[in-house]
Amino acid sequence: MKNLNNISQDLYNLVKSEEKRQQEMISLIASENYVSKAVLEAAGSVLTNKYSEGYPGRRYYPGNFYIDKIEEVCKAKAKEIFGLGDDWQVNVQPYSGAPANLEVYFALLEPGEKILSLKLSHGGHLSHGHKVNASSHFYQIVHYGVNSEGLIDYDEVEKLAIAEKPKIIISGATAYSREIDFKRFGEIAKKVGAYHLADISHIAGLIVAGLHQSPFSCADIVMTTTHKTLRGPRSAVIYSKSEIAEKIDKTVFPGFQGGPHEHIILAKAIAFEEALKPEFKEYQKQIIKNAKVLADELIVKGFKLVSGGTDNHLILMDLRGVIDASEAEKLLEESNILANRNTIPDDPSPFKPSGLRLGTPATTTRGMKESEMKIIAQFITKILKKEGTPLEIKPQVIDLCKKFPIYEN
Repeated sequence: MKNLNNISQDLYNLVKSEEKRQQEMISLIASENYVSKAVLEAAGSVLTNKYSEGYPGRRYYPGNFYIDKIEEVCKAKAKEIFGLGDDWQVNVQPYSGAPANLEVYFALLEPGEKILSLKLSHGGHLSHGHKVNASSHFYQIVHYGVNSEGLIDYDEVEKLAIAEKPKIIISGATAYSREIDFKRFGEIAKKVGAYHLADISHIAGLIVAGLHQSPFSCADIVMTTTHKTLRGPRSAVIYSKSEIAEKIDKTVFPGFQGGPHEHIILAKAIAFEEALKPEFKEYQKQIIKNAKVLADELIVKGFKLVSGGTDNHLILMDLRGVIDASEAEKLLEESNILANRNTIPDDPSPFKPSGLRLGTPATTTRGMKESEMKIIAQFITKILKKEGTPLEIKPQVIDLCKKFPIYEN
């Protein structure tokens, strides 16, 4: 980054410090990952210079011959990773997940119509209608939750859908560690005449690899971010059945967005190409193996997990009676381990959560496997049970990280 250094040594030093931080810290944040050097190159390419309002073949600026070709490749690859045919279309222009969900709502709903979605404290996402999100200001939001075992109660979802008659039913979550039955959601939506929106942002990579039920046979719209388990740039795409694709496209542009970020669209195309390689499926298998070992080790060490374990990349710890979740997050960060505090079922306020969310995509990208998960579980136990201090654990974490460089020189 010599050119960056020439312009601002201060900013250059900050970026280099961030590189060092990433290398020396174990990231268990479920929504984080490390992109390949190819994705980094794409995101920093000359495509950042081009304005391209509109869609391929229908731009509002000239000079988009190559941009059009790249965006069409991205769309084709986005469909190919899920094995989709002509009955599905994809818009690769959304900037990120929350705006993409809003674009779906505005495309398909009138103000005041109902959305049925998972409650935030039970694993749902802000953009699924939480009261502090813009979605709740335009639409009526009805929430379903998880039962006493931490599992989605599909019978309860159906009862709510019949009683409330929502226009959209959202499946998908940001902190749910079990497999989601998209087929049942699709049946419920069909029964009440609702659209089924599957938000697969966290589990898209697992679905690509055939390790989680796919929603495409039973949903009308599928939204996913392109980082997390997909291991691409921070962005999003919207898949829709062909009969509603035009509504989605018009809402993305010109309804919500102006010029698309074509350098990020190129980076998405590269990530999709990587997801088509055989090693991507092996990577996803290892994500799940790592999560299961980490979960099992934490249970053995006396911790309680919401739902009792995991089927995917994610673990949600219930820290009630052990340690304050905010303190846990802080102590772990001081030990060079990142995991975010998170609400769990029955938490009275999102500002004082009782849970800690862990995920294995980033550590798996670094090459860590089951044996490292056992070591990490030991670190977590010592910190949260105050059997060791951050000062003692941090050097051990750094030593472990040195064995698994994020980027080889």
